[in-house]
Amino acid sequence: MTLTRRAFTGMTLSSALAPRMALAQSEPDFLALHRAPLFGTTSEFNAAISQISQRGNPDMAAGLIQSLRFSRDRGLPIGETLNAITGETHDTDWFEWMLWQERNPQVVPHPAYIQFKRDVLLRVDDDFDDFLRLEYIQPERMKIRLEEIAWGGVVKDGIPSLDNPDLIAAGDADYLRGDDLVFGVSINGDVRAYPLRIMGWHEMFNEVIGGVPVALAYCTLCGAGILFETEVAGRSQPLIFGSSGFLYRSNKLMFDRETHSLWNQWTGKPVVGPLVNSGIELKQRPVVITTWASWTASNPSTRVLSLNTGHRRNYGSGVVYNDYFASPDLMFPALVDQNRHAQKDYIFAVRQFGAARAWPLDAFKERPIINDEIAGTPLLLIGDTDKRSVRAYERGDRTFRQSGGRIVDQTGVTWRVTENAVIGPDGARFERVAGHISYWFAWDNYLGDAATVFDG
Repeated sequence: MTLTRRAFTGMTLSSALAPRMALAQSEPDFLALHRAPLFGTTSEFNAAISQISQRGNPDMAAGLIQSLRFSRDRGLPIGETLNAITGETHDTDWFEWMLWQERNPQVVPHPAYIQFKRDVLLRVDDDFDDFLRLEYIQPERMKIRLEEIAWGGVVKDGIPSLDNPDLIAAGDADYLRGDDLVFGVSINGDVRAYPLRIMGWHEMFNEVIGGVPVALAYCTLCGAGILFETEVAGRSQPLIFGSSGFLYRSNKLMFDRETHSLWNQWTGKPVVGPLVNSGIELKQRPVVITTWASWTASNPSTRVLSLNTGHRRNYGSGVVYNDYFASPDLMFPALVDQNRHAQKDYIFAVRQFGAARAWPLDAFKERPIINDEIAGTPLLLIGDTDKRSVRAYERGDRTFRQSGGRIVDQTGVTWRVTENAVIGPDGARFERVAGHISYWFAWDNYLGDAATVFDG
């Protein structure tokens, strides 16, 4: 399938499953009024569209936008009604209507929308009920807006996580090419590689690495693979994560299998469900994207994912999401300020020390070493644009540069760079700082003015 921003628009739900709904002539049955544009007979549809248009209140827009997503034959009158009640002119463009919703949080959907949206999504997959309990999808209980949650085109666990998957020695991984990209992880001497050509099909692993329970949450849509610790204070067992099938602003909503709360993959915070007000924010661990050849050269004892995942997928190089990665467009709606960077430009993101800062990957093109800081903490960043690699370390009062392929400080002393620290000849040590690669749009959409960006 060619992946474009229109790939999941125009889908149809079976009207045969829908009950027939009579619209009252006086005080509307607002749930029926929401349902009729999508599920009603022709007469019910026409009556509802007329009533919504005459009423003229944009609180029905969210329901119409939801119907537009799944309506093949009724898009034009739905779009015209949306134009009428909002004053906009996006007609049948579901993508643009979703962006309009994001731009207009002051437009609060009618309360009947909650039940309607739940009904629609449960027709896609009964298991979505795990996430959409009515008590948890009330506006005051959620950290995101229900109308901005979009179905991603798959059912719950339709993108299956890899839980404690089989690993093999580097020498046995004859399926990998030297230029294949991998997520490289090193914790307490336990060194592992997770090829993107496999992880793109699974988007999540749950593992114990170096004695630390972790999950790698990879959102292919926003280009971000983030390594989280899953042991949380106050909980008896580590959290185990999967992919819900839902998106928020073109970012996957993952879920934990204990409470079925939905989590924002990018922030590591629960946004819908029982854990919403728990105050939990998952701690990040360092992870790097680099080539298989580079990773094995630095970490010859690494283990790597086996092709024996228990799932039948085409794990070939450049297969998964190839069209999307090659395109400048987004597949799902998300507002983004592109005055400084294109929406799918890569950045390196650090959210530590009570602050957030991004470095465009292109900043490393002419200089592989950047001395910078975040929230008053001096940082050393070492990047390679060709490998999509950036590693960040604290640097104390030192300033570093590259000289003859070596990393030296301001006195000319050579330091050794490892996955966990930069180490001086006298044993001085500066620790690695967690960060990750991401597309610009995700950074801009989730943090925006609350963060800073290196301008070089």
